[in-house]
Amino acid sequence: MEKPDVRNVTDSRVLAALAHPLRRRLMDVLKVYGPSTVGLLAERTGQAPANVSHHLKVLAAAELVDEAPELARDRRERWWGLRTRAVRWSNADFDADPAARAVADAATSLNLDRHVALVRAWQAATEDAHAAWGDGPFSTDSWVHLTPEELAELSREMIELFARWANRPDDGRERQPVFLFAHGVPGQP
Repeated sequence: MEKPDVRNVTDSRVLAALAHPLRRRLMDVLKVYGPSTVGLLAERTGQAPANVSHHLKVLAAAELVDEAPELARDRRERWWGLRTRAVRWSNADFDADPAARAVADAATSLNLDRHVALVRAWQAATEDAHAAWGDGPFSTDSWVHLTPEELAELSREMIELFARWANRPDDGRERQPVFLFAHGVPGQP
């Protein structure tokens, strides 16, 4: 059975599991590198294996990750993988319950903090790293006038564009992880 690409989260307990910086990072590592052992995840995040193991159990209880026993070479080795490639939620889905809305707001805030931290880390990278990537890294912004329906259409188009780049066939060339994000929100200059 093929796994779905996106999980639409409507349970605040799942968002509570996501609303932790290390768990968010573990999800990213699994997305970028695929199924991994606790040891590999600990190496990639600089965390103690016991800490990683604890946070994987929280993510598993929220049905965000699953064990991948078919990858184990013996009974002691435990591999973990994402249940879905991505998760999405709308804070509006949690409006009826103030506590759930607070959890959704915290998860959204953490998500934005993670996005900004990744961009700041790139900005702080060495001159050699910047030179190696040339004109590839970019930043752009724009003010446009849209209806709510047009913003929803733009959102779908951006998600489809990102998915097209993320899911293209492997042609054997060596590629490095690149983080992309976009936000389209009503605002005032």
